[in-house]
Amino acid sequence: MTQTAQALSTDATTKIADALNQCVAETAVTTMLAQNFHWNVTGMAFGPLHDLFQKIYEDHFVAQDDLAERVKALNAHAEGTLAGMLKRSKIAEADSVPSAEEMIRLMKEAQETLAETLAGAGELAAEHGDTLTEDLCIARGQTHEKFAWFLRAHLS
Repeated sequence: MTQTAQALSTDATTKIADALNQCVAETAVTTMLAQNFHWNVTGMAFGPLHDLFQKIYEDHFVAQDDLAERVKALNAHAEGTLAGMLKRSKIAEADSVPSAEEMIRLMKEAQETLAETLAGAGELAAEHGDTLTEDLCIARGQTHEKFAWFLRAHLS
């Protein structure tokens, strides 16, 4: 049975909001990772990588807001602190300035992790009849898989 945000049980809302906050956290960390790489990439592939990392962080900045606003539509708390996001995220910051190839690999892995996290959140939403959250997660997951494909193409 399909349900709107207000019709979901408290238990469903709590679980879905927690899953979405995981998505927000990983998206935020990946946004900064992409921006860091955009600023610091060097080498023969500077131009295309500089542009790709910018496309990624611009996309992700909007996505963070969409995901957090869905948390709020569920009448839950959206994680808004960097410390909280870093603690929750399965994606880590880069501790140094990696080579261009390592940046690509790290960003590819981040995109794959985000796609997996969003797929899980979408499945959870579907289990509770929250098709609107499921749809958001599917769309975002597809975007991250596309970015992962672009990045894999650079590594081939």
